[in-house]
Amino acid sequence: MVATAERITVITGELLRPSEAFLQRRRIRALVMGSILFGAAALSVFVTAAIIWILISESFIFFRHVPIVEFLTDTQWTPVFENARYGIWPLLSGTLTVAAVALLVAIPLGTVLAIYLSEYAPTQVREVVKPFLELLEGVPTVVYGYFALLFLTPILQKFIPGLAGFNMLSPGLIMGVMILPYVVSVSEDAMRAFPNHLREGAYALGFTRFQTAVKVVVPGALSGISAAYILGMSRAVGETMVVAIAAGQNPNFTFNPLEGAATITAYIVQISLGDLPHGSIAYASIFAVGLVLFLITLCFNILGFVLRRRFREVY
Repeated sequence: MVATAERITVITGELLRPSEAFLQRRRIRALVMGSILFGAAALSVFVTAAIIWILISESFIFFRHVPIVEFLTDTQWTPVFENARYGIWPLLSGTLTVAAVALLVAIPLGTVLAIYLSEYAPTQVREVVKPFLELLEGVPTVVYGYFALLFLTPILQKFIPGLAGFNMLSPGLIMGVMILPYVVSVSEDAMRAFPNHLREGAYALGFTRFQTAVKVVVPGALSGISAAYILGMSRAVGETMVVAIAAGQNPNFTFNPLEGAATITAYIVQISLGDLPHGSIAYASIFAVGLVLFLITLCFNILGFVLRRRFREVY
């Protein structure tokens, strides 16, 4: 009986042992999938490096003719005029002003909506409101631009008589609505990931729902909320069509949102659609200002990484 059982065990083991051909096919599949995944990761690194190389190499042509001190300190930007001036501040002030107006709308409103959806809204309400809110992401930015120019600006002019037809307030408000889904979605996901037993502990200590949301959930999810804010900042700084249509294309060194100004992205669109010869200083200027925009976005991403590391909570 023992010999028979041992013989059955040996036969069963031989039947269950994978064949060499099967093991070879599995190794080939693993190698192919590993190569595909590595290629996808390497492609993103290559594209990023290529973008940086193009910006730096083309900007080098610009900075061979324009001193970097003049570029960073001059307050006039007239690259296509006879007496050309190459100060980045008019474009930078317009970009930062429009982005600041957008963030003043998106961050407070987005945080309040995220707290409501996470802590107060019933499941049925959340399942209806959140998809409708995220539909705002699918609206083309050209539509937002003309909505700001032809609808919102006339309404604002009734309350602000001195408001110019092209101004930074109107596109800033529309951009705040446009980036609202990013802030709400990421913030609400971070709050929903907060452990329920910590909420229940706060309720057990006598906290109200509002106190639990503000003093427990928000600080605990601060790393995800800060990531939502940084994403909104990067989106606001890099927006193109809304500001190109509604803010104007005249470089104006001002931080007054009631006036019109050109942003970095609007200037790039304006010059790219013109007939400037390739290799000219004015043409190379779009890569110089593009490099500035890239550095601003990079600083935002680094800030977001630092904030996530600083406030990250592991539960």
